[in-house]
Amino acid sequence: MKTITLRRVVITGLGAVTDLGLDVDSTWEGMVSGKTGIGPITAFEQDDEWTTRFAGEVKNFDYSKVADVREARRMDRASLLGLVAAEEAAHDCGIDFASGDPDRRGVAIGSGIGGIITIEVGLQKLERSSPRKISPFTVPKLMVNACAGNVSIRHNLRGANIATATACATGGHSLGAAFQLIQRGDADVMFAGGTEAAVSRLCIGSFGTMKALSTRNDAPEEASRPFDRDRDGFVLAEGAAVLILEELEIAKARGARIYGEIIGYASSGDAHHIAAPEESGIGATKAMKWALRDAEIAPEQIGYINAHGTSTPLGDAAEVYAVKSVFGDHAKKLAMSSTKSMTGHALGAAGGIESVAVIKALENGILPPTMNLENPDDGFDLDFVPNAAREQQVEYALNNSFGFGGHNVSLVFSRYRGD
Repeated sequence: MKTITLRRVVITGLGAVTDLGLDVDSTWEGMVSGKTGIGPITAFEQDDEWTTRFAGEVKNFDYSKVADVREARRMDRASLLGLVAAEEAAHDCGIDFASGDPDRRGVAIGSGIGGIITIEVGLQKLERSSPRKISPFTVPKLMVNACAGNVSIRHNLRGANIATATACATGGHSLGAAFQLIQRGDADVMFAGGTEAAVSRLCIGSFGTMKALSTRNDAPEEASRPFDRDRDGFVLAEGAAVLILEELEIAKARGARIYGEIIGYASSGDAHHIAAPEESGIGATKAMKWALRDAEIAPEQIGYINAHGTSTPLGDAAEVYAVKSVFGDHAKKLAMSSTKSMTGHALGAAGGIESVAVIKALENGILPPTMNLENPDDGFDLDFVPNAAREQQVEYALNNSFGFGGHNVSLVFSRYRGD
């Protein structure tokens, strides 16, 4: 029987493109200052028939570091966002990807929806003209795995090449898969995260008819209000985040800067409803319990949770119930915030963006806030870090990501202590 010695996995590079900023530093600074990236939609025109007319759009996006105009035409916006985030992470980690063993390096970057903008453009050309007018690059652009493939090509990554598509749990699953590949010795370095560019007519319209989106058009900056009794739905956002995961001893040997460590990961399924969480939060409860077991730490050791916290009535309630179930009396002693109150919900990219927030919180001893929390809902008696960031040192933190389809992911991070 094969015996596997599990290896330690650290984070040595970070990259992000969000509605708060075009890199990690500006995104983190926006979170700490309580800034919002949410505003009126500029990607397409809307009239009063649209029940939601705002989103979290990436402003002034510049892809020139990763593609020229000709190359960019062959990629969906989702791929370009992910490529830029991956480029920042690659530069940040300091690895020369032109040398070394490419078979020991891989990528796990997914998307909840993929190239939806490309799909819309293709259908418009088909309906208005003929099949001959459809771009031959349409399929390579719209694929959920397009970003992972392009990152692999750009950085010569010939090891594992994975593209998860588990709705809003995608980023968490991608990080978990990369973590386990390195932990078990199948890779040494992994690009991991998620990307999303779904601020489109079809997505805004369809999420709207589901009544999943906030309709606070008169005050979009206040629309994402997780755990508040006046929340009325989530705010759709776009963005990307990519982390470089690396085996500890290899990172130490090359003198890498180590941001922190992933020590636990677990996923579960609700087996309940295609678009609604199980109300008791049992699926989320299992994911958190199993992640803590994987990390081999007690619930009382967690000091901070970056909540899934989308600002939907059912979702927020299920997560609060789950946290109380897992942590018992300690639930009221730990801090839990939702950075989606500032970024909105970037679907498949959310788990990556929020993992960056967790790592920066551990590194800097600052917990990002839950903005717009004026009146916590009944029974929501936890410490949500309301409306202002807080200086607080934390050793262990947990990140939750839950998605349509009943997908639940929890990741456990720790500060790196130099051992």
